Amino acid sequence: MNTTTTIAWEIRDGRPAAADAQGSDLDRTCDWLRGNRDAIRAGLDEHGALYLRGLPVTSVEDVARVRDALVSRLAGYVEKATPRSHFGNDVYSSTDLPPSQSIRPHNENSYALSFPGMLMFCCLVAPDEGGATPVTDVRKVLSDIPRPLADRFRAHGWSLVRNYGDHISLGWRTAFGTEDKERVAAYCADNHIAHEWVGDDRLRTVQRRSATIRHPRTGEEVWFNHTVFWNEWALDEEVREVFLEDLGHDGLPFNTAYGDGEPISREDIETIDAAYRRATVRETWRPGDILIVDNILAAHARESFKGSRKIVVTMGDPVPLDACSPTVPPRAGFARSGTGAGVTAGTASGTTDAPARTRRWFGRRS
Repeated sequence: MNTTTTIAWEIRDGRPAAADAQGSDLDRTCDWLRGNRDAIRAGLDEHGALYLRGLPVTSVEDVARVRDALVSRLAGYVEKATPRSHFGNDVYSSTDLPPSQSIRPHNENSYALSFPGMLMFCCLVAPDEGGATPVTDVRKVLSDIPRPLADRFRAHGWSLVRNYGDHISLGWRTAFGTEDKERVAAYCADNHIAHEWVGDDRLRTVQRRSATIRHPRTGEEVWFNHTVFWNEWALDEEVREVFLEDLGHDGLPFNTAYGDGEPISREDIETIDAAYRRATVRETWRPGDILIVDNILAAHARESFKGSRKIVVTMGDPVPLDACSPTVPPRAGFARSGTGAGVTAGTASGTTDAPARTRRWFGRRS
């Protein structure tokens, strides 16, 4: 079959660029993908994310074969933040959070010193209702944020505060993949992350990262961070009140601030969130569809859903932060008392064992 065709991407308002996959069986489809890697790369450079419909993919093993036709090197999932199932072959569930929860747009591992350059999502079982994986062009997000606000983030970056606990989000053993506190300390030292142990078994970390970076190949500046995703003002109001009552401000599982530790106002979070919404497109999943995402040019999300849903993800082509022209260097450090992050070294409020209503919010789905 011809493996050097130009792909005609279908562009429709509100939907990602899309095309029908070629090949009547998986061998031929993988040949077609390998032969058109340059065309797919060019499509990603232009659109940030691409939707290929109707691949003969029915299993995790099939997904791994398609991935290997597209990416040169696998990328790991580091500093884990949400529960995932590992199905083998470096293929994971997209998330194991409950179906009722939607997930905001984010660039995978934006808080790490190395992150996947490409993500590939595949639909093995489509949900009955909802459950799309929206994608957001973060070039558009940055251009839509008011210049004074964007410049403040360029100058100071953003800070991420995490509290690891087995009953809130992920425990440190799962997040870092080890039972050894010394290995956690070594990882944090190597990756510019301040850490402290709270009580017998809780871990708190803070890291500063650049809020904007440049794509290492195209040179385009993008909005690349979890600032809205993990900020307290992005929580549903009722959930936020429950968390604050149960855990205390210092005990929130995640929170974000400016890189200098100053709080981010609710109005600024809402401004950035609105820019995400205006730049977001979505497509309805069908079995055999794949979504290829340039993780630097596009954020991804998840809509709530009903029915069974099996969307798997695999990651490749890792990119180091220092290849992306960060505007501020990565730094380890705790925000001081009185900041929006609510962190002071060596102290904590909230309870060690979160009440049942908070645990339910972080419950895994079967």
